Formats: sequence, C-alpha cells, structure tokens
Amino acid sequence: MGVFAYDLDVSAPAVVILAAGQGTRMRSAVPKLLHPLCGEPVIAWSVAAARAAGAAKVIVVDGPERALADCLDDDVEHAVQAQPLGTADAVRAAVGHMGDAETVIVLNGDVPLIGPEAIAALAQAHERSGAGATIATVTLEDPSGYGRVVRAPDGTVERVVESKAPGDATELELHIREVNTGMFAFEAAALIAALQEVRAENAQGEHYLPDVLTIMRTHERSVVAYELADADAMLQINDRQQLAEVREVAQRRIHERHMLAGVTIVDPAATVIDAAVQIGQDTVIAPFTSLHGVTRVGMGASVGPHATVFDGVIGHQASVVHAYVKEAEIGDGVSVGPFAYLRPGTILRAGSKVGTFVEIKNSDIGAGTKVPHLSYIGDTDIGEGANIGAGTITANYDGRDKHRTKVGRDARIGSNTVLVAPVEVGDEAYTAAGAVVTEDVPPGALAKGVPARVEEGWVEARRHADEDDDRR
Repeated sequence: MGVFAYDLDVSAPAVVILAAGQGTRMRSAVPKLLHPLCGEPVIAWSVAAARAAGAAKVIVVDGPERALADCLDDDVEHAVQAQPLGTADAVRAAVGHMGDAETVIVLNGDVPLIGPEAIAALAQAHERSGAGATIATVTLEDPSGYGRVVRAPDGTVERVVESKAPGDATELELHIREVNTGMFAFEAAALIAALQEVRAENAQGEHYLPDVLTIMRTHERSVVAYELADADAMLQINDRQQLAEVREVAQRRIHERHMLAGVTIVDPAATVIDAAVQIGQDTVIAPFTSLHGVTRVGMGASVGPHATVFDGVIGHQASVVHAYVKEAEIGDGVSVGPFAYLRPGTILRAGSKVGTFVEIKNSDIGAGTKVPHLSYIGDTDIGEGANIGAGTITANYDGRDKHRTKVGRDARIGSNTVLVAPVEVGDEAYTAAGAVVTEDVPPGALAKGVPARVEEGWVEARRHADEDDDRR
C-alpha cells in the first residue's frame, strides 16, 4: 500500500486490530471492513500500518462468521470473538496469539488513517514511560459520541468515560474535549491480568476495553496519555457517508505523496489514485483520470485527461489519452488514444501507437507498430514496424474456440481487412483494402479479394518496378 517501514528503538510489539463489529449501518451484504478504500479493503490499511511500524505480530480479531479470513494473508494471526460482548472481550480473544510480546498495541480496524508513525510513536512513548498502559488521545472541537479522557490531578489518566448511550457519562464529563482514539499501548502481562476483571457495568451492557485502565490504577499501575497531533487519524467508518469522508482524506494524502515526489496532478479534485499505484517523476496526470490497483506509471509520461487504468503498466514517456486500460502493458514512448480500449493481456512494445476507437485484447503489438484507428485486434502477435489499416478486424472466434493471428514485421494490412484466425501474415507482406484473409500469406506476398487470393513475390516485384521507374 505504499507505507514505509518504521524502525522502532523498542521491543517489537504485538498489534491487535479489533475487526469483529457487525457494521450494520453500512446497509450492505459486504462486511464493513471489506469495503474498498482507495483500492484496498479497509482492514488492509490497519494491517499495513502495523507491519510498517515494526510489529512482531499482527492479530486481527474477527467475528464468528470469519468474514475477513480470505482477506488476511498467512502472516496475520486470525483470532475470533465468539460473541459481540464488547472491545475488552475482543482483546481477550487475541490473548492466545500474543506470544511473548512485552508490549501490546490495540487499535480499531475501522479507523484506517492511523499510520505507522503514530503506532511507532505510541509504542516508544509507552515503553519510555514505564506505565501499565498508554492511551492515544486527541482533542476535538466536537467530541460528541467519543469516550472522554478523565485526567487525575497529576496529569495521568484516571479513566475513560463512554458517551454512546444516555447515562454513560455525567454532564460535566460530556464537556471534556480530550477523547479516546481507540488506540492503546499496554504492558502485556498487566493487560492480560486486567482483562479478567472487566465487567459490563454500563448502559450498553458491554465489556469496554477502557475499563482496563481503571483496573490497572487500582493495582497501582500508572496510565498515561499520548496525544496525537493529527485528528484525522481517528476518523472512524461506521456508514457510507463516513467512508466517503475518510476516502477524501486518504485520497488527499495519496495525491500529496505523489506531488511531493515530483508528479504533476493538474486537478487533484478531479483525479482518483489508489493507494498502491506507483508513478514516476515528471509524469503529468491530467483531470478526470483514475488509476487503480497496482498500476505502475513510468517517468515523464502523460496520462489523461479521461484515462482509466486498472492494474496496468505505463512506460516512460508514454501518452495515454481518453482510454480505458485493464491489465495491459504500455511500453516506453507508446501513444494510446483517444478512445482506445486495452483489455487484459495486451502488450504494446516501445514506440508503438494505438489510436482512436481501437480495441486490443490478449495481443502483443511490436515495437514501432501502428494501429491508428477503428480496429479490433484480439489474440494476435504483430511484429515490429507493421501498420494496421483502419477498420481491420481479427476474427479470432469460430463459435467454439479462440484462435491466434500472427502478423510479421513491417507488414502492411489494408483498411477493412478481416484476418480469419488461425492465420499468419508473413514479414513485409501486404493485404489489400477489404481483403478477407483465410489462408496464410507468405512473406512479401499480397492478399486481395474475398476470399483473398495470394500473389507471392508481390513486394519484390513492386520493388523492382519502382527501381525501374527511378532509373527512367
């Protein structure tokens, strides 16, 4: 996802990501944490941040349906909370996966903008303090709905008071603006012991993780706060409106990262770039361009306006205008568009051109070859320096099977030619306008007519005739 590795000067923590919530407010058959955020599932953002922060283990706490199982790779520990009894119970489900970690970081999977820097900084602050727990906090202008952080006279944290339901917090506590971000650092042994004492003594009837803080204080372990400077880091996703708000912040950060690295984004507000996209220096991204998945763009390229690319490769100095590209490779110096459609398996070699209203699928287009306009090229290999005339069609499907077409180097395919696969047109061969080619055309031959008749040696004869004309 483009996050960086962060070197910790403390022992590597175990990071527990709470992800067992039902997500009912999303009004979706898709689990909340599997909704896409800038090209990645929401849960992937927290996992990537934990890894980049140097976590020894990443533990994701899922619900009993194990909805996230297919999204998690083998390096992620997968714990299951059998019943939705609250955040403290969710952390209990992860205890068996913590191993011998001395420090445990707990964060919420639906707060995806917490980055590796914040996780690493919290871990460092916690281990320096010697406290039993460290809570990450922010101060908000409007803290409505968040747990309030109640400080003791000595500045340590006395408790966190929830405010989700009437009766959880007093009127005075509701005026506190410092709130719980949902991210904590714990001494592992103290956490495990305190979890056993948590009770559901609140209006919601849930086992709240912040109650661990009060329990630790009763055992004479200090609890301190680490205040985050970035309030956006705690933006939570509970519904689609909040998902859109988080996406706006995430997209802005992605744009800023690319622009600071030397990419020109002409109009960021009219540009979509997924988290994993890579773009080289001095490339220009024009308005109404969308770059998705693992797309890679080289240096000095020009993409857009109105270009959409999914998992594509765009080479150095290439130009892609008004095009739709999916799982295709565009080489250095290639020109694509406007109004071109490149489908999976397409390879455009260096210096080739694909022009207006051209569709190419599962084909290898040679270096310097031109497919200027109004053509369909499917399941085809074309050599270097060929020219494909307007309206050319490769008829690659016989009603049951797909077949390949091969066009040699420096071949010239006349306008409105139909190449009926399987068929091969040799090097430097020609087809006349309107030809329907059903048999192989040898190198240097001409195919013309319907069905096409082949004149072997036509190119050589034409060359000699031209030389005779020159001598005259």
